[in-house]
Amino acid sequence: MRTLSKSWFFVLVLSFLLPTGLLAKPASNWKNVTILIFTRNGKGYVHDNIPSAVAALQLMAQQQGFKVEVSDDPAVFTPENLKKFTLLLFPSTNNEVFNTPEQRLAFRRYIQAGGGFVGLHSVIGTERSWTWFKQMLGGSFLWHPKFQKLKIRVIDPSHPSAQGLPKVWEKQDECYFMKELYPGVRPFMAHDLSVLDRTDSTESEKIKNAAGAYTNLYPAAWYQTYDGGYIWITTLGHAKTDYQDPVFLRHIWQGIQYVAGQVKKINPANAYATTHDEPVRY
Repeated sequence: MRTLSKSWFFVLVLSFLLPTGLLAKPASNWKNVTILIFTRNGKGYVHDNIPSAVAALQLMAQQQGFKVEVSDDPAVFTPENLKKFTLLLFPSTNNEVFNTPEQRLAFRRYIQAGGGFVGLHSVIGTERSWTWFKQMLGGSFLWHPKFQKLKIRVIDPSHPSAQGLPKVWEKQDECYFMKELYPGVRPFMAHDLSVLDRTDSTESEKIKNAAGAYTNLYPAAWYQTYDGGYIWITTLGHAKTDYQDPVFLRHIWQGIQYVAGQVKKINPANAYATTHDEPVRY
């Protein structure tokens, strides 16, 4: 009974926060939208927020009328199976999540065919040895300071996925730093590095080194068109409770909206890669 009550409360909050008229704009018919939620983690740390993220997304799908399939089996990555998905969503995946080069190639050719991708939180720690995938993400995980109260600033208020979010969003989370940064991404939200806890001198030095050429602001969420596909990433969402927070849910939903609105048709004829790791044809 307690779980049911929480579920209905979530649906009511989401209904209030995300009116149907607003949501209908990007995708012409949400009943035709199907999303693969892929939860596989490779060897290493696994976030305990993944079940909470999946539950929130399933409820969101129920309320908005799109379909989701949830899997942790990389065998779902075949050319024939991927054609049915509007976008692929990886919630806090980490490390190597594919088993074979063929699965990686199927994923890449899906993106090249005009598919969409949404990644949450530790997704930037996924497939750390695959250059093409890291470029798609925008970089690869380097390090994060301790979980703490952050300020995230909207730096592109005109972008659809920033609508209705606080201009300065104060929340408990992790500030993820990256390496191997890819220049094609377009951040629309950024961490305010001036508020990070630097009372520990070692931590302060690590923040300075990790920020590199960035000074007061560091990318927190971004999007790009990459190798034929449409990508949206947020590094936020560490806590399980985030997936019951209306502001954070709006953040995710508007990312899904944006990507689903960009994907017109999955056209395998546009895919050119014959191996998963060949250079991008710009």
